[in-house]
Amino acid sequence: MNDSLEANLGVVSATCVSKVELRVSCKHLLDRDTLNKSDPCVVLLMQSQGQWMEVERSEVIKSNLNPVFAKVFMVDYYFEEVQKLRFEVYDSHVHASIGTHDDDFLGGMECTVGQIVAQKRVSKPLFLKYGKYAGKSTITVLSEEISGNNGYVEMAFRAKKLDDKDLFSKSDPFLEIYRVNDDGSEQLVHRTEFVKNNLSPIWEPFKVSLNSLCSCEEKRKLRGVVFDYDSRGKHDFIGEFYTTFEEMQKAIGGNKVGWECMNPKYKIKKRNYKNSGTVILLDLKIHRVYSFLDYIMGGCQIHFTVAIDFTASNGDPRNSCSLHYINPYQPNEYLKALVAVGEICQDYDSDKKFSALGFGARIPPKYEVRLLGCIQGVVECYQNCLPKIQLYGPTNVSPIITKVAKVAAGEEQTKEASQYFILLILTDGVVTDMADTREAIVRASYLPMSIIIVGVGNADFTDMQILDGDDGILRSPKGEPVLRDIVQFVPFREFKNASPTALAKCVLAEVPKQVVEYYSYKAFPPRCPKANSSPDSTLNSPQ
Repeated sequence: MNDSLEANLGVVSATCVSKVELRVSCKHLLDRDTLNKSDPCVVLLMQSQGQWMEVERSEVIKSNLNPVFAKVFMVDYYFEEVQKLRFEVYDSHVHASIGTHDDDFLGGMECTVGQIVAQKRVSKPLFLKYGKYAGKSTITVLSEEISGNNGYVEMAFRAKKLDDKDLFSKSDPFLEIYRVNDDGSEQLVHRTEFVKNNLSPIWEPFKVSLNSLCSCEEKRKLRGVVFDYDSRGKHDFIGEFYTTFEEMQKAIGGNKVGWECMNPKYKIKKRNYKNSGTVILLDLKIHRVYSFLDYIMGGCQIHFTVAIDFTASNGDPRNSCSLHYINPYQPNEYLKALVAVGEICQDYDSDKKFSALGFGARIPPKYEVRLLGCIQGVVECYQNCLPKIQLYGPTNVSPIITKVAKVAAGEEQTKEASQYFILLILTDGVVTDMADTREAIVRASYLPMSIIIVGVGNADFTDMQILDGDDGILRSPKGEPVLRDIVQFVPFREFKNASPTALAKCVLAEVPKQVVEYYSYKAFPPRCPKANSSPDSTLNSPQ
């Protein structure tokens, strides 16, 4: 394996997925309602192991056969994979869950993430069951990649003295923000909630990516539109205003910036017309979400701890059938996994010294084997200690997790992105303290820590797959969910004939994302951000 920093950076950074925003609109939907028009909602599904799994769903738009949904679907994009998507459109009813009745189904469309990314805009007809066209119904999906030069902003709007469009009450206003594209077309960026019976509404703050808002161009024209909400979907136009993100930034720090809300028809017809109210940006905050390499280049150290299973189920190390058997010509699976992952991680740790713990051996009083050194030193210690210990049991994993978590908890108190901890657990069998292990993982998910489990041998690893959480959110015995998915399980048998690089890449695939998720959640920036880095560079959308 190439030990150079550049080569290993390449292995890890290749696993950093791209984020893609998908925006959906429909035209000519079927009308399933008797008195009003359909109330459409879009459900996004992704195929996983041959099964369609729901990812997210949009808001419901009342009485509209040509809806433009404000919901932004965020998906991970992997160039090397065929990622199948399915968009299903339903007529939503208040008292029925979406997708429970055939009569609610307005049509579906299948495509891949790659197709959408390559074409930027995909428009296809909607189909009912058995390949039947849903009339003239079509669905359009727009894609925008969240690139390195991106960020997101948090904005809070209010309005004053808006026109009253209701006869017996006051307007129920909501605000829409549109980005004006180079060809003059407009893209809906955000739609606020409506505020009932109020001509001076205060809308809830919202977050939106800079890419969505203005394509990361401060001078790009933006249009704000205020409507009076109507439950039948026939919203009354109150007024509009034009601005740019550059102008919006005057509101940073709560300085407030306002625009007259104008109705062009009134401006022409009414001699003394001034405006239809004022829209005010109360506050604007620019947020930066750093990349994994930002943290690494900022000095964040990756501390690596290995926990090796020395329980009796591995077999007597003196026997060639043992998983711990030391063959002078061929390293065992424990050594292969240790070296493959360790050689990657050592480049991110300045002292290149790993802690290694053995669990399940009979060595009173703590029944632990403690090793410390560089990757080669740990290998030598492992080989030297095998003849001196008695493999025993049980396979208790929670004490190992708790031990590393205590160290990580100390790092959390520094409120800096200086140290992140990876625990590699090499084990051959079923966890005997499953409840305590689940509890320990939930606690650790709040800390700067990731857990990688490599299953050695041919045992039943069902428990490990549960801990991984890929098939459902891992919860403690009391039902508390993990804050972050921090566990990655890989059965070594799937890589027996693969290169060490392939194993390391799979094992470490989720670590960059987990590092960024933790420090983003804590709002810890890199200790030494790159020089000449602007506030809006290398960002991702929070949505």
